[in-house]
Amino acid sequence: MSNKVFDIVLLFALPASGKSEVRNYLANIPVETLRNEFHIGDNLQLDDFPYVFMMKRIDQELEKLNQEPIFYGSKGTTLIDERDWGTLVQLLNDDYYDLVNQNVIKPLSAATLLFNRFDNAGERVGIKPRMALLPTSIFNKLSEILEPEARKMLEDKQHAYPQTMENKTIIIESARGGSDGAAMPLEDPFGYQYSLRQFCPEILKKASILYIWVTPEESRRKNEDRNDPNDPGSNLHHSVPLEVMLKEYGCDDMEYLRDHSEAKDTITIKTYDEVYHLPIGVFDNRVDKTSFLRNEPKDWDQEKVEVVSKGIKEATDTMYENYLKKA
Repeated sequence: MSNKVFDIVLLFALPASGKSEVRNYLANIPVETLRNEFHIGDNLQLDDFPYVFMMKRIDQELEKLNQEPIFYGSKGTTLIDERDWGTLVQLLNDDYYDLVNQNVIKPLSAATLLFNRFDNAGERVGIKPRMALLPTSIFNKLSEILEPEARKMLEDKQHAYPQTMENKTIIIESARGGSDGAAMPLEDPFGYQYSLRQFCPEILKKASILYIWVTPEESRRKNEDRNDPNDPGSNLHHSVPLEVMLKEYGCDDMEYLRDHSEAKDTITIKTYDEVYHLPIGVFDNRVDKTSFLRNEPKDWDQEKVEVVSKGIKEATDTMYENYLKKA
């Protein structure tokens, strides 16, 4: 079998299902093992959670300035405009282009750059600009307050650029879903079907999906267990309010999409006047196998590591069969 590695892996699951834990595992095993056992190259990681966090930070600071929130509803819970699920994907598209093109930007204000990116990404899914319509004094005050966080975000992103893309796999992490009890197929803009259509053609042509399967009930349980109020911006320790878990992640449509795909072990996505068949592998985490991966790697239980390794290998082998067909 070829030693070719996946170009792009879309790491999908409900919140607290084990996505960040699996990503942490993949980032802490030898490159040779990644390539030979999982068909994954040296990891380059993209995630929409930092953008969710910054959208909430903007709303928090707007509230302090006696302004209405523009991204999230009362107390930072559910999205005001649900098309922002697409906004987040458009931001990931931007990050993908910047990564593969080694695009280094040194703006006078990283916060202003980020605010403009939010508006531009929103416009691509049909949302009118929000940041640009704020009063100038409020916009400038927000820029001043959030500049350190935005600057760190930008620097972390650009410092992660590799010298070469050879033997690299870009792992893009996201969670999508619909309301508790929703019928399938989920209506736009909820679920993976909508968000997958927002990815740029360059990603869709190269992407495979690693899906971590848990029930919504297990997702809610683990979401509560991982909550660390002292580390709300962390991938591994942030939690989602129960209202959001029920309205936005009460179910997801990945099993439905797989069952209704045009080709076995793929997800069929029709967008940009094209049809894409994305290879999919499923890691069954309905009985929790991954929570221990939140600990430091030196503290990992090796028997549990072997269980995780076996499950991921089965999933990536399934993905790889179809990946070779489309490569």
